Amino acid sequence: MSAGGKSAGRDPSPAGLYVALAGLTTRGRSFLAAGLAAAVCSFVLGQADLLRVGLMLAALPLVCVAVVYRTRHQVAGSRRLDPGRVPAASEARVQLRIDNVSRLPTGVLMLQDRVPYVLGPRPRFVLDRVEPGGRREVSYRVRSDLRGRYPLGPLQLRLADPFGMCELTRAFSGYDTLTVVPRAEPLPAVRLSGEAAGYGDGRYRSLALAGEDDVIPRGYRHGDDLRRVHWRSTARHGELMVRREEQPRRARCTVLLDTRRTAHRGAGPDSPFEWAVSGAASTAVHLLERGYSVRLLTDTGSSVPGHDGAGGHASAHDSADAAGLLLDTLAVVEHSDGAGFSRAHDVLRQGNEGLLVAFVGELNEEQATLLARLRQRSGVAVAFVLDGAAWARGAAGTDPGPLEERLRLLRDAGWAALPVAPGMALPELWRQADQYRAHHSGVSAPGAANGGWQ
Repeated sequence: MSAGGKSAGRDPSPAGLYVALAGLTTRGRSFLAAGLAAAVCSFVLGQADLLRVGLMLAALPLVCVAVVYRTRHQVAGSRRLDPGRVPAASEARVQLRIDNVSRLPTGVLMLQDRVPYVLGPRPRFVLDRVEPGGRREVSYRVRSDLRGRYPLGPLQLRLADPFGMCELTRAFSGYDTLTVVPRAEPLPAVRLSGEAAGYGDGRYRSLALAGEDDVIPRGYRHGDDLRRVHWRSTARHGELMVRREEQPRRARCTVLLDTRRTAHRGAGPDSPFEWAVSGAASTAVHLLERGYSVRLLTDTGSSVPGHDGAGGHASAHDSADAAGLLLDTLAVVEHSDGAGFSRAHDVLRQGNEGLLVAFVGELNEEQATLLARLRQRSGVAVAFVLDGAAWARGAAGTDPGPLEERLRLLRDAGWAALPVAPGMALPELWRQADQYRAHHSGVSAPGAANGGWQ
Protein backbone atom coordinates (compact mmCIF):
# COMPACT_ATOMS: atom_id res chain seq x y z
CA MET A 1 0.00 0.00 0.00
CA SER A 2 1.37 3.40 -0.89
CA ALA A 3 0.38 7.02 -1.00
CA GLY A 4 1.07 9.67 -3.57
CA GLY A 5 0.07 13.17 -4.55
CA LYS A 6 0.79 16.54 -3.03
CA SER A 7 -0.88 19.90 -2.76
CA ALA A 8 0.53 21.90 -5.64
CA GLY A 9 1.54 25.51 -5.16
CA ARG A 10 0.13 28.47 -7.09
CA ASP A 11 2.29 29.69 -9.95
CA PRO A 12 2.96 33.41 -9.19
CA SER A 13 4.41 34.11 -12.64
CA PRO A 14 2.49 36.01 -15.34
CA ALA A 15 2.32 32.73 -17.28
CA GLY A 16 0.35 31.19 -14.42
CA LEU A 17 -2.13 34.05 -14.47
CA TYR A 18 -2.45 33.72 -18.23
CA VAL A 19 -3.29 30.02 -17.79
CA ALA A 20 -5.95 31.00 -15.27
CA LEU A 21 -7.52 33.50 -17.68
CA ALA A 22 -7.44 30.86 -20.40
CA GLY A 23 -9.61 28.73 -18.12
CA LEU A 24 -12.64 30.98 -18.65
CA THR A 25 -15.66 29.01 -19.73
CA THR A 26 -18.06 30.07 -22.46
CA ARG A 27 -20.24 31.68 -19.82
CA GLY A 28 -17.31 33.54 -18.34
CA ARG A 29 -16.13 34.80 -21.74
CA SER A 30 -19.66 35.89 -22.57
CA PHE A 31 -19.96 37.90 -19.34
CA LEU A 32 -16.57 39.49 -19.95
CA ALA A 33 -17.42 40.37 -23.54
CA ALA A 34 -20.80 41.77 -22.53
CA GLY A 35 -19.21 43.88 -19.82
CA LEU A 36 -16.61 45.33 -22.16
CA ALA A 37 -19.26 46.03 -24.78
CA ALA A 38 -21.44 47.79 -22.20
CA ALA A 39 -18.49 49.90 -21.04
CA VAL A 40 -17.75 50.99 -24.62
CA CYS A 41 -21.41 51.83 -25.23
CA SER A 42 -21.53 53.91 -22.05
CA PHE A 43 -18.75 56.14 -23.38
CA VAL A 44 -20.39 56.41 -26.79
CA LEU A 45 -23.87 57.09 -25.44
CA GLY A 46 -22.77 58.98 -22.34
CA GLN A 47 -24.70 56.70 -20.01
CA ALA A 48 -22.95 56.41 -16.61
CA ASP A 49 -25.40 53.75 -15.38
CA LEU A 50 -24.54 51.55 -18.34
CA LEU A 51 -20.85 51.83 -17.35
CA ARG A 52 -21.66 50.48 -13.89
CA VAL A 53 -23.49 47.53 -15.41
CA GLY A 54 -20.61 46.84 -17.78
CA LEU A 55 -18.04 46.96 -14.99
CA MET A 56 -20.12 44.56 -12.93
CA LEU A 57 -20.48 42.12 -15.82
CA ALA A 58 -16.75 42.24 -16.60
CA ALA A 59 -15.68 42.06 -12.96
CA LEU A 60 -17.68 38.92 -12.15
CA PRO A 61 -15.69 36.45 -14.34
CA LEU A 62 -12.42 38.14 -13.34
CA VAL A 63 -13.24 37.74 -9.68
CA CYS A 64 -14.10 34.08 -10.30
CA VAL A 65 -10.73 33.63 -12.05
CA ALA A 66 -8.97 35.17 -9.06
CA VAL A 67 -10.84 32.98 -6.59
CA VAL A 68 -10.17 29.75 -8.48
CA TYR A 69 -6.57 30.76 -9.17
CA ARG A 70 -6.05 31.54 -5.49
CA THR A 71 -7.53 28.27 -4.25
CA ARG A 72 -5.48 26.04 -6.56
CA HIS A 73 -2.77 25.42 -3.99
CA GLN A 74 -5.28 24.81 -1.21
CA VAL A 75 -6.68 21.58 -2.62
CA ALA A 76 -4.64 18.49 -1.76
CA GLY A 77 -4.89 15.09 -3.42
CA SER A 78 -3.59 11.67 -2.42
CA ARG A 79 -3.70 8.14 -3.77
CA ARG A 80 -3.63 4.76 -2.07
CA LEU A 81 -2.89 1.57 -3.95
CA ASP A 82 -3.88 -1.78 -2.47
CA PRO A 83 -2.07 -4.02 -3.13
CA GLY A 84 0.99 -2.58 -4.81
CA ARG A 85 1.97 -5.96 -6.31
CA VAL A 86 -0.60 -8.19 -8.02
CA PRO A 87 -0.38 -11.28 -10.24
CA ALA A 88 -1.26 -10.91 -13.89
CA ALA A 89 -5.02 -10.90 -14.60
CA SER A 90 -5.75 -9.84 -10.99
CA GLU A 91 -7.26 -6.57 -9.84
CA ALA A 92 -5.85 -3.85 -7.61
CA ARG A 93 -7.92 -1.14 -5.92
CA VAL A 94 -6.93 2.51 -6.19
CA GLN A 95 -8.44 4.96 -3.71
CA LEU A 96 -8.27 8.71 -4.38
CA ARG A 97 -8.81 11.38 -1.74
CA ILE A 98 -9.29 15.12 -2.18
CA ASP A 99 -8.92 17.45 0.82
CA ASN A 100 -10.08 21.06 0.77
CA VAL A 101 -7.55 22.76 3.04
CA SER A 102 -8.73 26.30 2.27
CA ARG A 103 -11.29 28.45 4.07
CA LEU A 104 -13.54 28.64 1.03
CA PRO A 105 -15.77 25.92 -0.38
CA THR A 106 -14.97 24.55 -3.80
CA GLY A 107 -17.27 24.30 -6.72
CA VAL A 108 -17.92 21.16 -8.68
CA LEU A 109 -14.67 19.23 -9.19
CA MET A 110 -13.87 16.78 -11.94
CA LEU A 111 -11.22 14.27 -10.89
CA GLN A 112 -9.16 12.26 -13.38
CA ASP A 113 -6.28 9.85 -12.82
CA ARG A 114 -3.81 9.04 -15.57
CA VAL A 115 -3.27 5.31 -16.06
CA PRO A 116 -1.61 3.33 -18.88
CA TYR A 117 -4.03 2.03 -21.47
CA VAL A 118 -3.22 -1.61 -20.59
CA LEU A 119 -4.80 -1.07 -17.17
CA GLY A 120 -8.13 0.04 -18.57
CA PRO A 121 -9.92 3.30 -19.39
CA ARG A 122 -8.88 6.50 -17.67
CA PRO A 123 -11.11 6.93 -14.58
CA ARG A 124 -13.07 10.17 -14.21
CA PHE A 125 -15.20 11.33 -11.27
CA VAL A 126 -17.39 14.35 -10.61
CA LEU A 127 -17.29 15.61 -7.03
CA ASP A 128 -19.88 17.91 -5.51
CA ARG A 129 -19.02 21.05 -3.60
CA VAL A 130 -16.40 20.34 -0.93
CA GLU A 131 -16.82 22.34 2.25
CA PRO A 132 -13.85 24.04 3.95
CA GLY A 133 -11.74 21.36 5.65
CA GLY A 134 -13.79 18.61 4.02
CA ARG A 135 -12.69 15.62 2.00
CA ARG A 136 -14.03 13.34 -0.68
CA GLU A 137 -12.93 9.78 -1.45
CA VAL A 138 -13.51 7.74 -4.61
CA SER A 139 -12.00 4.49 -5.83
CA TYR A 140 -11.55 2.46 -9.00
CA ARG A 141 -9.98 -0.84 -10.00
CA VAL A 142 -7.20 -1.63 -12.45
CA ARG A 143 -6.29 -4.92 -14.07
CA SER A 144 -3.64 -6.07 -16.52
CA ASP A 145 -3.02 -9.36 -18.29
CA LEU A 146 0.55 -8.26 -19.02
CA ARG A 147 3.23 -8.24 -16.36
CA GLY A 148 5.29 -5.09 -15.84
CA ARG A 149 5.52 -1.93 -13.79
CA TYR A 150 2.89 0.68 -14.55
CA PRO A 151 2.86 4.28 -13.28
CA LEU A 152 -0.38 5.65 -11.89
CA GLY A 153 -0.70 9.41 -12.04
CA PRO A 154 -0.29 12.22 -11.85
CA LEU A 155 -3.74 12.96 -10.54
CA GLN A 156 -5.54 15.69 -12.46
CA LEU A 157 -8.20 17.94 -10.98
CA ARG A 158 -10.47 20.38 -12.72
CA LEU A 159 -11.61 23.22 -10.47
CA ALA A 160 -14.67 25.36 -11.17
CA ASP A 161 -16.20 28.37 -9.41
CA PRO A 162 -19.82 28.22 -8.15
CA PHE A 163 -21.01 30.40 -11.07
CA GLY A 164 -19.36 28.26 -13.74
CA MET A 165 -17.27 31.18 -15.00
CA CYS A 166 -13.85 29.53 -14.82
CA GLU A 167 -12.44 26.02 -14.93
CA LEU A 168 -8.80 25.18 -14.26
CA THR A 169 -7.11 21.82 -14.77
CA ARG A 170 -4.11 21.05 -12.60
CA ALA A 171 -1.92 18.01 -12.04
CA PHE A 172 -0.50 16.85 -8.74
CA SER A 173 3.13 15.85 -8.56
CA GLY A 174 2.77 12.48 -6.86
CA TYR A 175 2.38 9.14 -8.59
CA ASP A 176 2.50 5.45 -7.65
CA THR A 177 3.71 2.31 -9.38
CA LEU A 178 1.68 -0.85 -9.78
CA THR A 179 3.80 -3.97 -10.20
CA VAL A 180 2.10 -6.78 -12.12
CA VAL A 181 4.07 -9.97 -11.52
CA PRO A 182 3.74 -13.24 -13.46
CA ARG A 183 1.15 -15.62 -12.12
CA ALA A 184 2.66 -18.36 -9.96
CA GLU A 185 0.83 -21.68 -10.20
CA PRO A 186 0.77 -23.95 -7.14
CA LEU A 187 2.94 -27.02 -7.70
CA PRO A 188 2.62 -30.44 -6.07
CA ALA A 189 3.92 -30.42 -2.51
CA VAL A 190 6.39 -33.25 -2.90
CA ARG A 191 10.06 -33.87 -2.16
CA LEU A 192 13.04 -33.40 -4.39
CA SER A 193 16.15 -35.57 -4.05
CA GLY A 194 19.54 -34.21 -4.82
CA GLU A 195 23.11 -35.31 -4.31
CA ALA A 196 23.02 -34.75 -0.57
CA ALA A 197 20.67 -36.51 1.76
CA GLY A 198 17.89 -34.32 2.95
CA TYR A 199 17.36 -32.36 -0.26
CA GLY A 200 13.80 -33.62 -0.29
CA ASP A 201 13.07 -31.55 2.80
CA GLY A 202 14.62 -28.50 1.27
CA ARG A 203 17.45 -28.59 3.78
CA TYR A 204 19.89 -30.92 5.44
CA ARG A 205 21.98 -30.90 8.55
CA SER A 206 25.68 -31.45 8.99
CA LEU A 207 26.61 -32.63 12.42
CA ALA A 208 29.27 -30.69 14.20
CA LEU A 209 29.82 -33.74 16.35
CA ALA A 210 30.86 -36.60 14.08
CA GLY A 211 32.48 -38.55 16.85
CA GLU A 212 34.20 -38.21 20.20
CA ASP A 213 37.50 -37.40 18.50
CA ASP A 214 36.00 -34.99 15.95
CA VAL A 215 34.02 -32.83 18.37
CA ILE A 216 34.11 -29.05 17.76
CA PRO A 217 33.29 -27.48 21.12
CA ARG A 218 32.48 -23.90 22.01
CA GLY A 219 32.39 -21.94 25.21
CA TYR A 220 29.52 -22.43 27.62
CA ARG A 221 26.71 -19.89 27.38
CA HIS A 222 24.01 -19.16 29.89
CA GLY A 223 21.08 -21.48 29.29
CA ASP A 224 23.06 -24.29 27.61
CA ASP A 225 22.05 -27.80 28.56
CA LEU A 226 24.61 -29.21 31.00
CA ARG A 227 24.22 -32.60 29.35
CA ARG A 228 26.06 -31.15 26.35
CA VAL A 229 29.16 -30.28 28.37
CA HIS A 230 32.28 -31.81 26.82
CA TRP A 231 34.49 -32.56 29.81
CA ARG A 232 37.63 -33.44 27.88
CA SER A 233 37.64 -30.05 26.13
CA THR A 234 36.74 -28.37 29.39
CA ALA A 235 39.84 -29.84 31.05
CA ARG A 236 42.01 -28.87 28.07
CA HIS A 237 40.84 -25.24 27.85
CA GLY A 238 40.34 -24.59 31.53
CA GLU A 239 36.78 -23.37 31.02
CA LEU A 240 33.41 -24.98 30.59
CA MET A 241 32.96 -26.15 26.96
CA VAL A 242 29.87 -27.62 25.30
CA ARG A 243 29.28 -29.53 22.09
CA ARG A 244 27.93 -27.51 19.19
CA GLU A 245 24.39 -28.16 18.06
CA GLU A 246 23.63 -29.49 14.63
CA GLN A 247 24.12 -26.75 12.09
CA PRO A 248 21.29 -26.36 9.59
CA ARG A 249 22.21 -25.92 5.95
CA ARG A 250 19.84 -24.91 3.24
CA ALA A 251 19.46 -26.76 -0.01
CA ARG A 252 20.15 -24.54 -2.97
CA CYS A 253 18.38 -24.22 -6.27
CA THR A 254 19.00 -22.19 -9.41
CA VAL A 255 16.13 -21.38 -11.74
CA LEU A 256 17.55 -20.76 -15.21
CA LEU A 257 15.39 -18.64 -17.53
CA ASP A 258 16.16 -18.46 -21.23
CA THR A 259 15.44 -14.91 -22.39
CA ARG A 260 17.00 -15.09 -25.88
CA ARG A 261 14.88 -13.24 -28.38
CA THR A 262 15.60 -15.81 -31.09
CA ALA A 263 14.44 -18.68 -28.87
CA HIS A 264 10.85 -17.53 -28.42
CA ARG A 265 8.20 -16.82 -31.00
CA GLY A 266 5.28 -14.50 -30.64
CA ALA A 267 4.29 -11.98 -27.99
CA GLY A 268 1.47 -11.34 -25.56
CA PRO A 269 0.18 -13.12 -22.46
CA ASP A 270 -0.21 -16.45 -24.31
CA SER A 271 3.25 -16.47 -25.86
CA PRO A 272 5.84 -19.16 -25.03
CA PHE A 273 8.13 -16.60 -23.38
CA GLU A 274 5.39 -15.59 -20.94
CA TRP A 275 4.79 -19.28 -20.18
CA ALA A 276 8.47 -19.66 -19.35
CA VAL A 277 8.46 -16.56 -17.12
CA SER A 278 5.37 -17.82 -15.30
CA GLY A 279 6.99 -21.24 -14.93
CA ALA A 280 10.13 -19.69 -13.42
CA ALA A 281 7.98 -17.71 -10.98
CA SER A 282 5.98 -20.80 -9.98
CA THR A 283 9.12 -22.84 -9.40
CA ALA A 284 10.88 -20.13 -7.39
CA VAL A 285 7.90 -19.51 -5.11
CA HIS A 286 7.26 -23.23 -4.64
CA LEU A 287 10.83 -24.02 -3.66
CA LEU A 288 11.13 -20.99 -1.37
CA GLU A 289 8.05 -22.14 0.49
CA ARG A 290 9.72 -25.52 0.96
CA GLY A 291 12.85 -24.06 2.52
CA TYR A 292 15.17 -23.82 -0.47
CA SER A 293 17.55 -20.94 -1.10
CA VAL A 294 16.71 -19.91 -4.64
CA ARG A 295 18.61 -17.94 -7.26
CA LEU A 296 17.18 -16.70 -10.55
CA LEU A 297 19.69 -16.85 -13.39
CA THR A 298 19.23 -15.80 -17.02
CA ASP A 299 21.18 -16.73 -20.13
CA THR A 300 22.93 -13.34 -19.93
CA GLY A 301 24.63 -14.37 -16.68
CA SER A 302 22.72 -11.91 -14.50
CA SER A 303 21.32 -13.39 -11.31
CA VAL A 304 18.99 -12.31 -8.53
CA PRO A 305 19.94 -11.79 -5.82
CA GLY A 306 23.38 -10.53 -6.68
CA HIS A 307 25.13 -8.23 -9.11
CA ASP A 308 26.35 -9.47 -12.48
CA GLY A 309 25.93 -13.05 -11.41
CA ALA A 310 28.20 -12.70 -8.39
CA GLY A 311 25.49 -12.79 -5.75
CA GLY A 312 24.19 -15.63 -3.69
CA HIS A 313 20.77 -17.20 -3.32
CA ALA A 314 17.59 -15.68 -1.95
CA SER A 315 17.39 -16.67 1.69
CA ALA A 316 14.69 -19.08 2.69
CA HIS A 317 14.50 -17.63 6.22
CA ASP A 318 11.99 -15.07 4.95
CA SER A 319 10.39 -16.67 1.94
CA ALA A 320 7.88 -13.85 1.49
CA ASP A 321 10.55 -11.18 1.00
CA ALA A 322 12.67 -13.48 -1.15
CA ALA A 323 9.68 -14.36 -3.33
CA GLY A 324 8.82 -10.67 -3.67
CA LEU A 325 12.35 -9.89 -4.84
CA LEU A 326 12.30 -12.63 -7.46
CA LEU A 327 8.78 -11.80 -8.65
CA ASP A 328 9.61 -8.11 -8.98
CA THR A 329 12.54 -9.08 -11.19
CA LEU A 330 10.43 -11.40 -13.32
CA ALA A 331 7.80 -8.68 -13.69
CA VAL A 332 10.16 -6.61 -15.84
CA VAL A 333 12.39 -9.25 -17.45
CA GLU A 334 12.65 -8.74 -21.20
CA HIS A 335 14.15 -10.52 -24.18
CA SER A 336 17.91 -10.50 -24.52
CA ASP A 337 19.98 -10.40 -27.69
CA GLY A 338 22.22 -13.23 -26.52
CA ALA A 339 22.96 -16.26 -28.65
CA GLY A 340 23.75 -18.95 -26.09
CA PHE A 341 24.33 -20.01 -22.50
CA SER A 342 28.05 -19.34 -22.17
CA ARG A 343 27.60 -16.58 -19.57
CA ALA A 344 25.21 -18.69 -17.53
CA HIS A 345 27.73 -21.54 -17.74
CA ASP A 346 30.44 -19.26 -16.34
CA VAL A 347 28.23 -18.40 -13.37
CA LEU A 348 27.21 -21.98 -12.62
CA ARG A 349 30.70 -23.41 -12.79
CA GLN A 350 31.68 -21.25 -9.81
CA GLY A 351 29.76 -23.52 -7.44
CA ASN A 352 27.97 -26.84 -7.10
CA GLU A 353 24.21 -26.44 -7.34
CA GLY A 354 21.96 -28.93 -5.63
CA LEU A 355 19.05 -28.42 -8.02
CA LEU A 356 18.85 -26.76 -11.42
CA VAL A 357 15.51 -26.07 -13.10
CA ALA A 358 15.69 -24.55 -16.59
CA PHE A 359 13.00 -23.01 -18.76
CA VAL A 360 14.44 -22.75 -22.25
CA GLY A 361 13.19 -21.92 -25.72
CA GLU A 362 14.20 -23.34 -29.07
CA LEU A 363 17.69 -24.87 -29.16
CA ASN A 364 20.14 -25.61 -31.92
CA GLU A 365 22.77 -28.30 -31.53
CA GLU A 366 25.47 -25.98 -30.21
CA GLN A 367 23.21 -24.43 -27.57
CA ALA A 368 21.86 -27.82 -26.53
CA THR A 369 25.41 -29.13 -26.10
CA LEU A 370 26.38 -26.19 -23.87
CA LEU A 371 23.19 -26.53 -21.87
CA ALA A 372 23.88 -30.24 -21.41
CA ARG A 373 27.25 -29.44 -19.82
CA LEU A 374 25.54 -27.40 -17.11
CA ARG A 375 24.22 -30.67 -15.68
CA GLN A 376 27.73 -31.60 -14.50
CA ARG A 377 27.53 -28.86 -11.89
CA SER A 378 24.14 -29.82 -10.54
CA GLY A 379 22.82 -32.65 -8.43
CA VAL A 380 19.43 -32.78 -10.16
CA ALA A 381 18.73 -30.95 -13.41
CA VAL A 382 15.31 -30.48 -14.95
CA ALA A 383 14.67 -28.74 -18.27
CA PHE A 384 11.36 -27.65 -19.73
CA VAL A 385 12.05 -27.07 -23.42
CA LEU A 386 9.43 -25.12 -25.33
CA ASP A 387 8.40 -26.64 -28.63
CA GLY A 388 8.66 -23.54 -30.82
CA ALA A 389 7.02 -25.12 -33.85
CA ALA A 390 4.04 -26.25 -31.79
CA TRP A 391 3.63 -22.82 -30.24
CA ALA A 392 3.81 -21.23 -33.67
CA ARG A 393 0.94 -23.41 -34.85
CA GLY A 394 -0.88 -23.13 -31.55
CA ALA A 395 -1.17 -26.88 -31.05
CA ALA A 396 0.89 -29.99 -30.53
CA GLY A 397 1.51 -32.67 -33.13
CA THR A 398 4.31 -31.08 -35.16
CA ASP A 399 7.35 -32.87 -36.50
CA PRO A 400 9.26 -33.94 -33.36
CA GLY A 401 12.51 -34.68 -35.17
CA PRO A 402 14.81 -31.74 -34.27
CA LEU A 403 13.26 -31.27 -30.83
CA GLU A 404 13.62 -34.94 -29.96
CA GLU A 405 17.29 -34.80 -30.91
CA ARG A 406 17.86 -31.88 -28.54
CA LEU A 407 15.96 -33.62 -25.76
CA ARG A 408 17.94 -36.81 -26.27
CA LEU A 409 21.18 -34.83 -25.99
CA LEU A 410 20.06 -33.31 -22.70
CA ARG A 411 18.81 -36.63 -21.34
CA ASP A 412 22.08 -38.35 -22.18
CA ALA A 413 23.81 -35.73 -20.01
CA GLY A 414 21.52 -36.52 -17.08
CA TRP A 415 18.80 -33.92 -17.54
CA ALA A 416 15.15 -34.71 -16.97
CA ALA A 417 14.12 -32.89 -20.16
CA LEU A 418 10.51 -32.52 -21.25
CA PRO A 419 8.97 -30.77 -24.26
CA VAL A 420 6.38 -28.07 -23.64
CA ALA A 421 3.54 -27.54 -26.10
CA PRO A 422 0.64 -25.06 -25.91
CA GLY A 423 -1.98 -25.94 -23.33
CA MET A 424 0.36 -27.96 -21.10
CA ALA A 425 0.13 -27.18 -17.39
CA LEU A 426 3.28 -26.84 -15.34
CA PRO A 427 2.01 -28.92 -12.36
CA GLU A 428 1.49 -31.92 -14.64
CA LEU A 429 4.89 -31.42 -16.28
CA TRP A 430 6.37 -31.18 -12.79
CA ARG A 431 5.04 -34.66 -12.02
CA GLN A 432 6.14 -36.08 -15.35
CA ALA A 433 9.69 -34.83 -14.86
CA ASP A 434 9.86 -36.52 -11.47
CA GLN A 435 8.57 -39.78 -12.89
CA TYR A 436 11.17 -39.62 -15.63
CA ARG A 437 13.99 -38.85 -13.19
CA ALA A 438 12.93 -41.51 -10.70
CA HIS A 439 12.63 -44.11 -13.46
CA HIS A 440 16.00 -43.40 -15.06
CA SER A 441 17.86 -43.00 -11.77
CA GLY A 442 16.61 -46.35 -10.53
CA VAL A 443 15.17 -44.79 -7.38
CA SER A 444 11.77 -46.07 -6.37
CA ALA A 445 10.39 -43.10 -4.52
CA PRO A 446 7.25 -43.34 -2.37
CA GLY A 447 5.52 -40.63 -4.40
CA ALA A 448 6.40 -42.03 -7.82
CA ALA A 449 3.15 -43.89 -7.98
CA ASN A 450 1.12 -40.72 -7.60
CA GLY A 451 3.31 -38.67 -9.88
CA GLY A 452 5.18 -36.66 -7.24
CA TRP A 453 8.71 -35.39 -7.19
CA GLN A 454 10.72 -37.51 -4.81
